[in-house]
Amino acid sequence: MTKTIGILVGSLREGSYNKLVAQKFAELLPDGYEAKFIDFSDLPFYNEDLEVEGKVPESWTRFRQELQSVDGIYFFTPEYNRSVPGALKNALDVGSRPYGQSSWDGKPALIVSVSPGAISGFGANHHLRQSLVFLNMPTLQQPEAYIGNIANLLDANGEILTSTVDFFQLITTKYIEFFEKLKG
Repeated sequence: MTKTIGILVGSLREGSYNKLVAQKFAELLPDGYEAKFIDFSDLPFYNEDLEVEGKVPESWTRFRQELQSVDGIYFFTPEYNRSVPGALKNALDVGSRPYGQSSWDGKPALIVSVSPGAISGFGANHHLRQSLVFLNMPTLQQPEAYIGNIANLLDANGEILTSTVDFFQLITTKYIEFFEKLKG
């Protein structure tokens, strides 16, 4: 049976480096696994007043159902002000509700932070980890996936360098081993 890895990209920008890296990771999944990109750009801010029958936004319902349909989650995030982008935090909140019905619960996670800077999204990576602990999402610890100076990791055609793809493959392999221990 094919296992599905949901992919959430914290950067909504058209030319996002995080999107580029996420697409490469999706290509690296082994046989028996498939990637499903989950869009959250249309989610209204979470407001508990809307969490009643007849008021729940359709986009919340769609998003929660998409999360429930996957077996694991890859997060790709830039760093905004030493944390995750607001849209990604909102997605975490929407997916965790209504209380006691979190769509994230128990799904093995991978966090990859991607940045044009040298700090490589370290703050965002660790802030996201804090939320995932509360959401009961076991998260791959090693190898750590901080991708800094991303523009220097691309060739003249904008493709990710082979040496970097090799590192992505190592991360993917370790995640699949982690996933299989938890879900296999």
